[in-house]
Amino acid sequence: MNTKKVIKILSNSLTVMLFGLLLMMIFLVISSKASGGEPQVFGYQLKTVLSGSMEPTFKTGSIIAIKPMDDSIKLAKKDVITFLQADGNVVTHRITDVINQGDHVLYQTKGDNNQNLDTQPVLSQNVIGKYTGFTIPFLGYFIDFAKSSKGTAMLLIIPGVLLLGYSVISIMSALREIDRKTKESTPQKTA
Repeated sequence: MNTKKVIKILSNSLTVMLFGLLLMMIFLVISSKASGGEPQVFGYQLKTVLSGSMEPTFKTGSIIAIKPMDDSIKLAKKDVITFLQADGNVVTHRITDVINQGDHVLYQTKGDNNQNLDTQPVLSQNVIGKYTGFTIPFLGYFIDFAKSSKGTAMLLIIPGVLLLGYSVISIMSALREIDRKTKESTPQKTA
């Protein structure tokens, strides 16, 4: 394979990667803004782990996928759930006990890394979703940055500028190649 073919393949690959990166950033930013928080992908919510209470199951700064619950009464002991606390915070902990109280189902929870149980049981209607087992370490820091106004601007502008810069370089290279071929094909005058 000659050098020009390799350069062309690498050039096309780089263009596709930059364009894909731009589309992914746009999707993450729009998804975050539309959902009012964490992005959603294929019906799963992506949540950022903000504390070490569930280590070693997942680390601080990780992204976890949860499946939103339609029927949160069918959860069982050892399930990892994401729920809304009375103070408005969203927490992901493991169910240690299921408590049936008449028409209501409550879940006693505890973080895997915590010594004590959570102080208040979780009402089934406060369960947001169930952890699916899918985790990406450290991506949460990036998502939190993307949700900030500076992050949103940078994540939309930087890939666009890179793509634009690469396009300018490609056009300049193509123009030089055309110029070189034109000079080669025109006859030289001799005096």
